[in-house]
Amino acid sequence: MPRKILPSIRQIRYTRLLMNVLGIETTCDETAVSVVRDGQEILSNVISSQAEVHQQFGGVYPEMASRQHVDLLIPTVDEALRVAGLKREEIDLIAVAKGPGLIGPLLIGLNGAKALSLAWEIPFIGVNHVEAHLYAAMMSNQNYLFSSLGVVISGGHTFLTRILDVGSYEQIGTTVDDAIGEAFDKVASLLDLPYPGGPEVEKLAKGGDPSRFPFKAGRVKGQPWDFSFSGLKTNVLYAIKGQNGDKKGITKISEEEKRDVAASFQEVALGDVCNKAMRAAKEFDCGAIYVGGGVSQNRRLREMFDESEAPCPIYWPSRDLCLDNGAMIAGLGFHKFKSQGDPLDLEPLTRIPL
Repeated sequence: MPRKILPSIRQIRYTRLLMNVLGIETTCDETAVSVVRDGQEILSNVISSQAEVHQQFGGVYPEMASRQHVDLLIPTVDEALRVAGLKREEIDLIAVAKGPGLIGPLLIGLNGAKALSLAWEIPFIGVNHVEAHLYAAMMSNQNYLFSSLGVVISGGHTFLTRILDVGSYEQIGTTVDDAIGEAFDKVASLLDLPYPGGPEVEKLAKGGDPSRFPFKAGRVKGQPWDFSFSGLKTNVLYAIKGQNGDKKGITKISEEEKRDVAASFQEVALGDVCNKAMRAAKEFDCGAIYVGGGVSQNRRLREMFDESEAPCPIYWPSRDLCLDNGAMIAGLGFHKFKSQGDPLDLEPLTRIPL
């Protein structure tokens, strides 16, 4: 049986000069829907957070996240349309995150997008969630400077890539173990801080001495652009629990020392990202640096980049586009769509290379 593909926007919306794209993001624990016009103008950006639901588990509980997405998806779509001041007949394309992410939440978002595309008789397009994080830094500045350096730093990803064009990449380096956001969350757990841990570590670090503990960034032999955070995490564990301690052992440091641990860890982890990004931008003669992902909202990281001798301009997503959101999905979907959408048998993928 031939694969069914919905008609192109040009066939359905041939009288409209501007394209309104509905973006759906459900890769993890945020149900996010946005309407973006022509890949740049954000008409609405609605995020239904599940953070409070998952706090009791100390992290994201995938099955619970999936159930929450089922309940929240359609109400969030309705709210995004209301805020945008549009009717469903004025939407031209549905863009949806197809991965990488948690398989359950991905299925909810992708199948929801398919159902809406059938009901509204418009195409849908699957979008790489990680690529969309980079596009979030481009949305406010459409004068792209290629080739450029992409820096993705989030709870699930840490890597450097050359951006040759929107949709064209050459990976430079990646993490060989934990992502930097994951490392922040695990350090937060060791410090008895609530979930989500990244912002809590940043908050605690403000009152600490970043030189108190001599932590070191991990090195990957023969791979100068790769990252490793497992050794750094172990150093933090020993500093908090003692050399023979374990994760469930008694904390052996004072509140002041906790602040110093947080500051020392943050300085080393973020410094490793900043240093490698600066060297890569020079080595590969990049015209710009685009930073994306949840960790990009960390103020100390932005200070480090500002304080460095950057060889080119640095672009950041606005703070409401740092975390998972539908606007980056809709914006990139506009560029990805050519003349027809994806087939209705498109499947979610937990891992998608750029």
